[in-house]
Amino acid sequence: MSGPTTIAALRAHLDTALPGAARAWLDQALAEAAATGPTGDDPQPSLWETRFAEAGRRTGQDHADSARVLLLHAVRADTATLTRLYAQGTADERRAVLHALPHLVPGPEGLPLVEDALRTNDTRLVAAAVGPYAAEHLPAHPWRHAVLKCLFTGVPTDTVAALGDRAHGDAELARMLGDFAQERTAAGRPVPTDLTRVLALTSPAAPTAKES
Repeated sequence: MSGPTTIAALRAHLDTALPGAARAWLDQALAEAAATGPTGDDPQPSLWETRFAEAGRRTGQDHADSARVLLLHAVRADTATLTRLYAQGTADERRAVLHALPHLVPGPEGLPLVEDALRTNDTRLVAAAVGPYAAEHLPAHPWRHAVLKCLFTGVPTDTVAALGDRAHGDAELARMLGDFAQERTAAGRPVPTDLTRVLALTSPAAPTAKES
């Protein structure tokens, strides 16, 4: 999900981008969600969950992630609800849950979802998993492997939130990147262009400008 990331900005963006019928659907869906609440482990889907599932058809795939994040925020989805939706959802729905984590889970309780996404080879899930939530909560060792996963699967490292801050002065990440580059070269395979850029960021002298 690119573009606006705060809840207010997401809503303002969709108010402008969606045509009238889709905007009316979103208004109603958000009102329904706000009037209910998270269902946790309840196996029976509520109306807002039906809206969550149909968001792609109602708003278009380009806006579905944002619409779903707004729905999860409106319903104040807790970690149990997010976990259930992720486990039962399509890849698109799982991606939206990952995007919603920094808005709804203040602590590390959502990390199992991030870790699951990083085990997949779905590049859109991997990209969603290395967003702001992972930047704040993912421990150093799995975060380094997440960076390597991006390089291995071709996910642009620009999607790694706070890459400059977290890579700065990270000698272990530099070693891992060097090993990865050597393995690729020995196998006669090209070294990803992004690897050189990330390796430069690990230098203690490298600037720590925030990246997203």
